[in-house]
Amino acid sequence: MAGADLRGSRDRLGLPSWPMGGDADVTQSDAALFVASSRSSGLHAESPLDARTVSAIRRRAALEGCKWDTQVGDVTTLAPFPLVMKRGVWEQLTKWAEQLTAEAAEFEEEISQRPDLLGMLGLPRPLQRILADETPLTPTAARVIRFDFHFTTDGWRISEANSDVPGGFSEASNFTAMIAEHFPRLQLAGSPGGALADAMAALVGPRGVIALLSAAGYMEDHQVVSFLASQLRERGCQAHPAKPEQIRWSGGTAHLDTLWHGGPVDAVVRFYQAEWISRLPEKAAWRYFFRGGKTPVANPVLAVISESKRFPLTWNKISGELPTWRALLPETHDPRDVPWSRDDGWLVKTAMCNTGDTVSIRELMQPNHWLQTRLHVLLFPAKWVAQRRFESVIVSTPVGPRHVCIGVYTVNGRAAGAYARMSEKPLIDFAAVDVALLIEEDD
Repeated sequence: MAGADLRGSRDRLGLPSWPMGGDADVTQSDAALFVASSRSSGLHAESPLDARTVSAIRRRAALEGCKWDTQVGDVTTLAPFPLVMKRGVWEQLTKWAEQLTAEAAEFEEEISQRPDLLGMLGLPRPLQRILADETPLTPTAARVIRFDFHFTTDGWRISEANSDVPGGFSEASNFTAMIAEHFPRLQLAGSPGGALADAMAALVGPRGVIALLSAAGYMEDHQVVSFLASQLRERGCQAHPAKPEQIRWSGGTAHLDTLWHGGPVDAVVRFYQAEWISRLPEKAAWRYFFRGGKTPVANPVLAVISESKRFPLTWNKISGELPTWRALLPETHDPRDVPWSRDDGWLVKTAMCNTGDTVSIRELMQPNHWLQTRLHVLLFPAKWVAQRRFESVIVSTPVGPRHVCIGVYTVNGRAAGAYARMSEKPLIDFAAVDVALLIEEDD
């Protein structure tokens, strides 16, 4: 048998399915992975490290890893123990992440050439115009995506893709490596910060100049670019954190105009959301970050297409099937098409939701906040999406039962490590605690 209908396979497995918009094939080996995913998360927590060791790790995370928010109020943001995953499960997640990346890349360009589909994504109008423009795309310096996986009662699922400006590099690289030093029988899942730095360094060569952009006033964003800058400097690059307004474009080439560096740059790392850039004044010449530029930029503008939580609404109108996305992402609709406001089996979030900031679940919200959300969705439905909720399987940890999210990175299409977070509530947002993910061999 050459293939099996994915929807039928999911039905036979008792997994939720949602409209396919046509027949989609998946190989028997892929179907076997779906079966395996429904059996066990292959995930458990180790015992915590002693207080002195934890204190030293937190200090090193701040000084070496640019992790400056190691504590918020009275709550630590770094778990004193690792989560451990079986290698077979980890390899399964990385395979899916690479498939998700390939499927997204295949159809982002097609969608960018369809104004009718771009209008479905909930993007700012200036960004829609840039995506629809026929000016050549600015070269891509590197492409990094993070897929957020959750183990549920129906097996592994993803809640979203962080395609535009994924973060978590220090926590997934530096902090995780420090935790791993104390568990010698376990292995690292990878180093996404190192993988991205390797890709950028290979592009620009020795002594290459790289500008890393972030938004003024956002410490968590400054942490990301500062850590990546340190990784690039270790590889011999000249790395300069800056803001978009400090980039000057001349003949399509980016020049950095700051007190600490002036002159052309060889590449740009954009940790500054595309929708924010599109709101800059025209005199900032921001379009060159996306189209018409000669200086390579990471991430490319097409990344915002799969970043939009309304991306699934285009699937029935494109030439392909995206079988891995359909299998792993919960049923997703325009909020006008499902009874989300009276059925707690749904959640809503904005199209460009970041760090879970607009994920809205009635039982987790104050009544007045839920009322405000309902009103906003009713007034601006094209900026929101409704997604079928899943029931995540709780992991027992030394600090109590926790809901866990495993963010799997790909860099230039290859899996590169994981950013793990955990929460007491069934929502992983800015308040979640960072936890190292380590890998152990299968029994």
